Amino acid sequence: MASRWLPVLVWAGVIFAFSSVPSLNSGLGTWDTVLRKCAHMTEYAILAALLVRAIGSYAWAFALAVAYAATDEVHQLFVRGRHGSPVDVAIDAVGALIGLALVSRLRPWTTGR
Repeated sequence: MASRWLPVLVWAGVIFAFSSVPSLNSGLGTWDTVLRKCAHMTEYAILAALLVRAIGSYAWAFALAVAYAATDEVHQLFVRGRHGSPVDVAIDAVGALIGLALVSRLRPWTTGR
């Protein structure tokens, strides 16, 4: 059980740590925005994949990933230089869906079930 949940907790911690950084602006203008949104999607694709591995339910994995995305955006409201955004929650949800789609295609090799 711990072997399935520990990666989820570690990855959630990584997301929390990145959200605690006051500013992640690279100075690349529009590319900065594109890269940050792609990073959002990638973070939550990984989280959703780890969640489905831990609980075995795609629906619950998606729901928990989106719920964590929402709490992460609330967290960012309290970080200087950051702001919470419902749009980012939607982007994270798309990332979670992508992660779940990838896992569903690879499932026989990734879940060990």
